[in-house]
Amino acid sequence: MPPTVEFAGPHRESEQIQNGLVTAVLSIQSLVSYGHVGNSAVLFPLMRLGVEVWPVVTVHFSNHTGYPTWRGPLLSGADIGDIVRGLDERGVLSRCDAVLSGYQGAPDVAAAILDAVALVKERNPAALYCCDPVLGDTGRGTFVRPEIPELMRERVIPAADIATPNQYELGLLTGRATSRLGEVVAAAEALRGTGPDIVLVTSVHHDAAPPDTIDMVAVGVGGAWSVTTPALPRTFQGAGDLAAALFLVHQLDTGDLAAALVRTAGVVFSVLAATAAAGASELELVAAQEELVSPTHQFSARRLR
Repeated sequence: MPPTVEFAGPHRESEQIQNGLVTAVLSIQSLVSYGHVGNSAVLFPLMRLGVEVWPVVTVHFSNHTGYPTWRGPLLSGADIGDIVRGLDERGVLSRCDAVLSGYQGAPDVAAAILDAVALVKERNPAALYCCDPVLGDTGRGTFVRPEIPELMRERVIPAADIATPNQYELGLLTGRATSRLGEVVAAAEALRGTGPDIVLVTSVHHDAAPPDTIDMVAVGVGGAWSVTTPALPRTFQGAGDLAAALFLVHQLDTGDLAAALVRTAGVVFSVLAATAAAGASELELVAAQEELVSPTHQFSARRLR
C-alpha cells in the first residue's frame, strides 16, 4: 500500500448543505418513538442540514430493541409499496436525489425497497441508492434472520450505488478477513465489484491502529481514504444510521469522497462525544444540534491508495 497522504477537506464555518444541491432523500427505515435509530436518527439531522426527508417507515416501535422490551407494529412490503406509490401520485419522485435504506428484516421488505429504488430511478435517472446493510456487529454477531445476509449479498447490495457496512458486516458480505487496514480496503473493493460505486466502512478496528482509536474508511473510483478518531468507551445505538445518512448527503453535496468522509467523521464523533459527556443513553441530536452543522472536532483523511 502506498504512503498515506493527508487531506483536511474544505474548511467552512458550517457544513450546511449549500445552494439546494440536495433536494430530497427518500428514507425507508424503522422509526422509534423514544430514542434515535433508523429514521429517528436521520430525519432531524438531515433537516437541520437543510435537506428535505421523506420518511417511509418499516417498523414503528416504542423504542429500539436494545432495551429489555419494545412494542409496536411491523409494516409489510405491501404497506411500504403503497406509501411509495402515494408519493409517486403526487408527482414528486422526480425531485428525489436519493433513496436511503437501513434494516431490512424480511424478504418482502427488501423487495419493496428495491421496487422503490427502481421507481425513483425511473422518475430521476440521476438518483442514487444508499444501502446501509444492517446485519450485525462485532461482539453481537449476526442479528437478522438467516436468509437476510444472502438476500442482501445477492440482490440488495448489487442494486446500490453506495453501501455503508460496518467492519463486521463487510466481512459477512464478502467472506474476507478485515483485521488489517489493507484487508478492509480489499474487502471494500470486492464489495464494489458486486455493484456499488462507493463503499463506506464504519467502526473499523485494525492491527496497526494507535491505541484507543477507531477508523472510518471510504473506497471509490478515485481511491481509498481513512479517517481516524478517538474511540469512545461505550457503544451508541443509531450511530451507524447517522453516519450513513450524513455520508450520503455530503457525497451528493460535494462529489468528493475524501471531503464527504471528513465531514461525516467530524459530525459523528462530535455528536457521540457530546452524548458521552452528557451521560445520555440516546444520541443527543437535539441538545447537540450545532454539532451537525459546525462540528467541534475536525479530522483529516489519509489517502490509502
